Amino acid sequence: MLEVAHIDLHYGAAQALKDVSLEARPGEVTCVLGRNGVGKTSLMRSIAGRCPISGGTILWDGTDVARLRPDARARRGFATVPQGREIFPLLTVRENLETGFALLPRDQRSVPEAVFELFPVLGEMMGRRGGDLSGGQQQQLSIARAMVMRPKLLLMDEPTEGIQPSIIKDIGAAIRFLRDQGRMAIVLVEQYFAFAYDLADSFYVMERGRVTVSGAKADLRREDLLQAVAV
Repeated sequence: MLEVAHIDLHYGAAQALKDVSLEARPGEVTCVLGRNGVGKTSLMRSIAGRCPISGGTILWDGTDVARLRPDARARRGFATVPQGREIFPLLTVRENLETGFALLPRDQRSVPEAVFELFPVLGEMMGRRGGDLSGGQQQQLSIARAMVMRPKLLLMDEPTEGIQPSIIKDIGAAIRFLRDQGRMAIVLVEQYFAFAYDLADSFYVMERGRVTVSGAKADLRREDLLQAVAV
């Protein structure tokens, strides 16, 4: 279980996160909503270890990992699908997937069959360079690369951004599949409200670096969430 407690994050003199708390549990999708520039990506980067926090704690299974480097967090089961995908354009699809092997024991260095069941196009393009794929296919590759790591915590930042509707449907199916396995906690940052609302078990709405609304989906009205995001 992930427990982010009262974290602050500064970029120089500018404060990006202010007293932010969040929880994410295995078998659930925790969705972070908010307009552009409110701190959602900064929150994801702080959890992944890409931006050091200036206050608070980040607990994973009861242990504070806030001072650990990104690779140390990855060894504990953190994986990221970053905004902008960040695949390696000059590497093939196969080579991109195999970058996920780096932190795995040798006996686990294989691509799970579920990757090709969820994203069959990747199986057809193993020899193609990542940069030759469409934006939607690159997003599928980014998710697949994270799946190769067998994560316990999956951080997904705007996975539908700039993606065609047919692939958005595939991405939604992949998130449901991963959630329903019950083995990983998923934190999803998303602007596409209908997509987020359909998948999420709980919500955190951010405004100006703070969480302004939070709760389980069952306890929040859809209309209230829409209004909070629109403020």
